[in-house]
Amino acid sequence: MTRTTLLALSLLFAPTLAVASAPKPSVASDEERALFAYDRAAPLDLKTERLSVEDGVEVYEMSFASPKGGRATGRILVPQREGKKAGIVMMHGAPGSAAQLHPRALPFARRGAVVVSVDAPFARRNASAVTFTAADRADQVQLIVDLQRAVDLLLARPDVDPARIAFVGGSYGGAVGALFAGVDARPATYILYVADGGFVSHFTSLDGTPQGPLAELSPEERESWIATLGPVGGMNWVGRARSGSILFQNGREDPLVPPAKAEALHRAAGSSHTVRWYESGHKLPDQAWQDMFRWLHERVGTDAPATRG
Repeated sequence: MTRTTLLALSLLFAPTLAVASAPKPSVASDEERALFAYDRAAPLDLKTERLSVEDGVEVYEMSFASPKGGRATGRILVPQREGKKAGIVMMHGAPGSAAQLHPRALPFARRGAVVVSVDAPFARRNASAVTFTAADRADQVQLIVDLQRAVDLLLARPDVDPARIAFVGGSYGGAVGALFAGVDARPATYILYVADGGFVSHFTSLDGTPQGPLAELSPEERESWIATLGPVGGMNWVGRARSGSILFQNGREDPLVPPAKAEALHRAAGSSHTVRWYESGHKLPDQAWQDMFRWLHERVGTDAPATRG
């Protein structure tokens, strides 16, 4: 089986439990924070084009200037209702894009949130999500900066309440969210579903043994890639997230994010956050989405989920 095939297979897409305590997270050093720093006062240079109106939601294609070069692309969904709204940044899986995420984003907008979904750098290039080179680190840094700019975009809108910002990401998007939660404290809450600790976590076992395409590389290539990607992985940052701000959702039968890897991320985050397990694989059941809607209703004031259906 080719490396490309293995990569594609590896990246496809209950009750609340207490999470085992993790060591107190360290404060990010100046050097670490500098990785994701940018000028928040710089113009966004936002450009939008309305694509459609669906279920009372205006759908726009958008782009803005990326501080790390080029233009970040994606979509903005705006509910047609008066008054202040919540704002949600959503992150797609791998492979995937903001357009591919649209059917998942629309229900959040229908419940009263302006939703911004951003394309990962690999989606902009229509390329593989991971190359096992130093370019993967550059992409990760650029995406985290672009997600911060997405928060800036929401905060600049007069129809968005700055105290009601959330992040929702699944699979690769959830792993990115684990990193983002440790970088940007402005969102009031994060929902990370079927997430692991990032690329290094995804392509190694719990004891560090290379798995999948990573195992095909030479020892020197593997060590270099792990050393380069590890510092910008969610496992290293999620413990710095705002206390109690994260809802983790995982499937007990998930072959792509096995429970042990999910639990490792939960431990790294610490015991203040909430974990919900479902009797499912990587595709979570409808109950998980109802739980997301209820969580956001309670924390950022979006519409409550229907009691039936």
